[in-house]
Amino acid sequence: MSSTSSKFHDVDEYGFKREPDFDYQSYENIMSSYLTVLTTRSMRWQKYLKGTDMLKDQSKLKRFVRKGVPGPLREEVWMKSSGAFQLQQKEPTLYQKLLTYEYDQDIADQIKLDLPRTFPDNIHFEQYQVSLYNVLIAFAHHNRTVGYCQGLNYIAGLLLIVTKNEESTFWLLKVLIENIVPLYHTKTMDNLITDIDVLSELIRLRVPDVHRHIFDLGLPWPVIATKWFICLYAEVVPTETVLRIWDCLFLEGNKILLRVGLTIVVRLRQELLATDDISTLIGQFRSLEKSGVLMDCHEFMKSVFKVPGNLRRSQINALRQKFYSERMANKSKGS
Repeated sequence: MSSTSSKFHDVDEYGFKREPDFDYQSYENIMSSYLTVLTTRSMRWQKYLKGTDMLKDQSKLKRFVRKGVPGPLREEVWMKSSGAFQLQQKEPTLYQKLLTYEYDQDIADQIKLDLPRTFPDNIHFEQYQVSLYNVLIAFAHHNRTVGYCQGLNYIAGLLLIVTKNEESTFWLLKVLIENIVPLYHTKTMDNLITDIDVLSELIRLRVPDVHRHIFDLGLPWPVIATKWFICLYAEVVPTETVLRIWDCLFLEGNKILLRVGLTIVVRLRQELLATDDISTLIGQFRSLEKSGVLMDCHEFMKSVFKVPGNLRRSQINALRQKFYSERMANKSKGS
């Protein structure tokens, strides 16, 4: 089925052009039930938020968030559930002040270079480029440790597409990079490297055959998972699936990134085991945006909380400590 015979356009609801080989038939099958889910969830969210402080009942909020936040409510829910709104209330003029500062020319040039590379397949994104520049340069000036690195443009860009609000995007970016995934985007990327090691170990424990197969074909986990974590799955999986992951990320923190990575590998186990050379394996991981498993965001997100089983925070923190300590010990031996 092509876009001409489908009721779905060749541009999605966020302005992204669909690939020429996009599977419209499978998408229609998924969306026929998902649209009903969206309508029901939207009505329940409207009722839930009416005259209520959503943060009072955390278990109810978690239940609602895991089933998906309706698009029009994402800005409000993300801002409040992540703590970004509360931070903004403490420093309401911070963002506007940052925009008046003199900027580091090298950083400004790097950001300008990346603007046209950010979502070139999005028909609306040209109108967001000035806002994206403002957010990234303000954040770079505000957080000198991180400054600017590639990956932030995709995160901030998608935040802008969803919120259509420059200032909310700044605060959400700040809370993500500083509180939710700290030391992912610094020059040494300490926590990102550690979490890739943790993901590899979780996969080894959960699907040892896939872990062994990937090792035998010679594909290192950093090659697979660096973009997953640095972009928080933006530009990796279908857009609606990214946003469903972010719904949970803002409320529950970075553990969701490990759950998603583990679920991807478990759900695609047969396809991954069927590969017999490294280039085919890399191709599998690079085409996750086209995967039917990931296109069905509602079923995929249900499986994210079932497939990995009970991932205790204490277990993850122990693994993080182990791998970080090992790396630091190896570093000091090398020096």
